[in-house]
Amino acid sequence: MSTTDLFPGFTARRIRTTGADIHCLTGGGGPPLLLLHGYPQTHAMWHRVAPALAQEYTVVCPDLRGYGDSSKPPTDAAHAPYSKRAMAQDMVEVMRELGFARFRLAGHDRGGRVAHRLCVDHPDAVLRVAVLDISPTRTMYARTDKAFATAYYHWFFLIQPFDLPERLIGSDPAYYLRRKLGGWGSGLDCFDPRALAEYERCYRDPATIHATCEDYRAAASIDLEHDDADVAAGRRVGCPLLALWGEKGVVHRLFEPLADWGAVAHDVRGRALPSGHYLAEEVPEETLTELRAFFAA
Repeated sequence: MSTTDLFPGFTARRIRTTGADIHCLTGGGGPPLLLLHGYPQTHAMWHRVAPALAQEYTVVCPDLRGYGDSSKPPTDAAHAPYSKRAMAQDMVEVMRELGFARFRLAGHDRGGRVAHRLCVDHPDAVLRVAVLDISPTRTMYARTDKAFATAYYHWFFLIQPFDLPERLIGSDPAYYLRRKLGGWGSGLDCFDPRALAEYERCYRDPATIHATCEDYRAAASIDLEHDDADVAAGRRVGCPLLALWGEKGVVHRLFEPLADWGAVAHDVRGRALPSGHYLAEEVPEETLTELRAFFAA
């Protein structure tokens, strides 16, 4: 299935990196802007803002490795192939293949975590970064309590050893996907049926279920090691960072995004938007306004 009907004027292509084959859509013209999706979605989550951004930017919307129509590389005992470091390296190589050594960057959910790692590992590549509805991974794990573990139970379910979550999700992946998408203060009505069908198509693949579990296993292990090393070395995000989050969501209720990001980045600004978790699909106009103002500065 092609999602180009959701992205008028965009072109689909496949780019091989040193660790994966990345499916992406590109469109527009002007300075490059990379948009990274979250769990359990694909690049399709950007369909309500990417075409408008393409009026000003060359917009690149990939599927992260393990997601959508990108490849699902074999994992290892350390979950390194699904570390945010590996995912960020993919994105840097994708942008270089497209001719872009430096670019603007936005990431929602897991894509925001990849964006955070990309900014730290490749500081010369990112001009400005926006992170949507997250606080840093290390911070969120460190503050885990009953309220957070209840709301984000999947963080602790998906990291269980292979193949417990894979088997349980695999028994009815469409049910699990819909419960997950609808359970973060949004409901399912905010999703375009075409986008929802795309999420379901991709998530039915057992390889996707396994790869996305590996994403979370990495987040609870090797990613934290990388984050700890950053703190010990004093490495922080050097470019301007915009944090946006939904006022109906868990991040707004349990965390302090501006302070949390201020602990790991030098130049932070942002605010809550009137939505749940899925800002770009629930409140696309507000999200677009914030991104345009930030990236134009």
